[in-house]
Amino acid sequence: MTTNQPVRRVRSADGTPIAYESAGDGPPIILVGGAFNDRTTARPLAAALAPHFTAYAYDRRGRGDSGDTAPYSVDREVDDLAALTGAAGGSAYVYGLSSGAILAARAAARGLAVTGLALFEPPFAVDGQAGSRPAIAAALAELVAAGRRAEAVELFLTSAVGLPGEAVAGMRHDPSWPSLERMAHTLVYDTTITADGALPRDELAAITAPTLLVDSTASPEWLRQATERTAEAVPGARRLSMAGGYHQVPPADLADELRRFLLG
Repeated sequence: MTTNQPVRRVRSADGTPIAYESAGDGPPIILVGGAFNDRTTARPLAAALAPHFTAYAYDRRGRGDSGDTAPYSVDREVDDLAALTGAAGGSAYVYGLSSGAILAARAAARGLAVTGLALFEPPFAVDGQAGSRPAIAAALAELVAAGRRAEAVELFLTSAVGLPGEAVAGMRHDPSWPSLERMAHTLVYDTTITADGALPRDELAAITAPTLLVDSTASPEWLRQATERTAEAVPGARRLSMAGGYHQVPPADLADELRRFLLG
């Protein structure tokens, strides 16, 4: 997927415009990003998928060129994904990353027309290692309302992601930091999606689409365990561990595995 793909929009059930771009030739696959992600961060994976799929990368509400409508709710984000599925022809494969994996799983459990599902490291709590999401969400909302976006980013990275404070302090000098601050308000959305971090076993048990759970061998053990527990909760799900980095694997390698699992 190149940077000159035309931006299209579809209206969600509440009227919010959701911006997306698509490229490729084949059955549709919708890419659902996690925290700090928008459609631009999905482009490397979308490009790797394009020879076999029509890949849809979108700006979740409140990000990029998409709109936003208060009050926020997870149901509205599920509606956004349903609108994209409609734009893709009525059904689609769905890939979700991190909090986007939880969103994709919830959408599939609620009856979205998902042909096949792939989830990368959904950040559910495992043995108390994921922290209190409701408390983080409230604190993030207060910081954003006060205009303290940098502090909101820092809080999320240290308390929700688990990065050391000194590592986050170093990130402030990275050219990407301003873009993180611009998306600070959507961190409330991500932490609302993860809720208290508990694995929603009954909801996951309602998923009927063929499902693949993926983790990176270099990710924290709690994320890898969360991936395993999710795979155990989804009927017939397969788990795959891949060589990669912290909460990521090479897009080309991931695209190959998604193709094998989803298309056979």
